[in-house]
Amino acid sequence: MTKALTRTDFNFPNQKSVYHGKVRDVYNIDDEYLVMIVSDRISAFDVVLPEGIPFKGQVLNQIAAKFLDATSDIVPNWKVATPDPNVTIGHHCEPFKVEMVIRGYLTGHAWREYRDGKRSLCGVPMPDGMIENQKFENPIVTPTTKADQGHDEDISKEEIIAQGLVSKEEYEMLEDYTQKLFQRGTEMAADKGLILVDTKYEFGKKDGKIYLIDEIHTPDSSRYFYADGYEERQQKGEKQKQLSKEFVRQWLIENGFQGKDGQQVPEMDEAFVNSVSERYIELFENITGDQFVKSDLTDLNNRIEKNVSEWFK
Repeated sequence: MTKALTRTDFNFPNQKSVYHGKVRDVYNIDDEYLVMIVSDRISAFDVVLPEGIPFKGQVLNQIAAKFLDATSDIVPNWKVATPDPNVTIGHHCEPFKVEMVIRGYLTGHAWREYRDGKRSLCGVPMPDGMIENQKFENPIVTPTTKADQGHDEDISKEEIIAQGLVSKEEYEMLEDYTQKLFQRGTEMAADKGLILVDTKYEFGKKDGKIYLIDEIHTPDSSRYFYADGYEERQQKGEKQKQLSKEFVRQWLIENGFQGKDGQQVPEMDEAFVNSVSERYIELFENITGDQFVKSDLTDLNNRIEKNVSEWFK
């Protein structure tokens, strides 16, 4: 099986701490910089699957870097450099305790709530008579709490302000940035024959200034439809053609796994792992319009350590 980056354990100069997330390993350098290493781990149903996906980390890191650069005129972002295909180095910001989710279409979680009879999501009204995957008249912002443990929860603008998670003035800035970023992402997707359906943005603060942080517009944080045939599929009541990691979830469901107690993750053989890797590369090329250049996987950990250390010199 092609080598994948599933674990990192570096000790960089002036390193204060490290956080191992589901996919990203984040190294704190002297409370000044973060070194974010995007691994090839893949998660679904809040479970990290046993096999890594070669090149997945590179795909996510390079898509995020491209969109951070393409939106830096809207809001400053945390990115300072990408010294390695799997690494972004950026400003150490204090994250806001909410994630800004924005939805252009009635799909996923919003559709499930709507189907169950709800006509309001995070305090935002949704009109009667809509069908799955239908476009909202205007995109709706449906924030969630950022949970340290367990699942993120829907929350309204009013609750965020009342609980003091974000001040009213700053929340309005976050909402404005979210709308503008989504508009830019929508335009860039349309250029590639895609529809940016929904996505999430995270923000933080450094020296009193708001920054866009983490990843943006990647297939792990966003949902895309193919624009070609969208209307016909809607009229026929067919499923939309998606560009996201939904295909991995579908494979798991078909093989009896949804992250519930007592369920076993199905065996991920080499053919399946390689097929997922190829799908991620296809996602990269569709979303960015660039050809994907595979990085050298012969000694991943040494390559990363060398590239990061050289940048700090």
